Amino acid sequence: MSGFGRYVMFIGSLFVRRETFATYYKLVLEECIQIGVNSAFLFILVSSFIGAVTTVQTAFNMVSPLIPRFVISQVVREMTVLELAPTVMALIYAGKIGSSMAGGIGTMRITEQIDALEVMGINSSSYLVLPKIIASMMMYPMLVIISGVCSLIGGYLVGTLIHIVTPTEYVAGLRFAFNQQEIFVAIVKALVFAFIISSVSSFKGYYTKGGALEVGIATTEAVTTSVIAILIADYFIVDLIL
Repeated sequence: MSGFGRYVMFIGSLFVRRETFATYYKLVLEECIQIGVNSAFLFILVSSFIGAVTTVQTAFNMVSPLIPRFVISQVVREMTVLELAPTVMALIYAGKIGSSMAGGIGTMRITEQIDALEVMGINSSSYLVLPKIIASMMMYPMLVIISGVCSLIGGYLVGTLIHIVTPTEYVAGLRFAFNQQEIFVAIVKALVFAFIISSVSSFKGYYTKGGALEVGIATTEAVTTSVIAILIADYFIVDLIL
């Protein structure tokens, strides 16, 4: 509980003695490029293959001739929108972006760059962490949308190329009994997961002590804690909204 309390106090420190809007604007744009643009290719690649594999495995398990073929794409849609795009990709996001945040801030801590900011009268936690959180909450929902689209396209390409379903059946399955609330749930998950990953990773890096070995330990703890928090948050979001 002491660690959680320290985390809450850390989040509160982000909103005191803030810098000017122009300063944060520039920092947020830089973080958006680092977080979003540089991660887009990985998200496109992984989500496309996930959609393709999900389509093949769903078709393999549908052995009854009484089940219409369009159900395959319906299952792919449900899995993609509710879990694969927001949650599974969040685990990859934690490994790539979360570890980078923890390692970068941790390195600044052990090289006394954070202490130098404090000496100059700058709120180091707000200056370093708040732009990362804002940029993460802006870019990760976009990455989730891209992942969802690529996953469905990947399923469409594989399903039609190896004749699992026809293009008409696949599109019909995507449209069948579609609930728009699922999109809302996916976006809420994306926002919550983005905040968790960026804040927890920054917290672990900010309070790093020691040398290079401790930076590696903090990075590992950041990813592990973020993954556990994501899975817990995922359950509560689904339980509260759906």
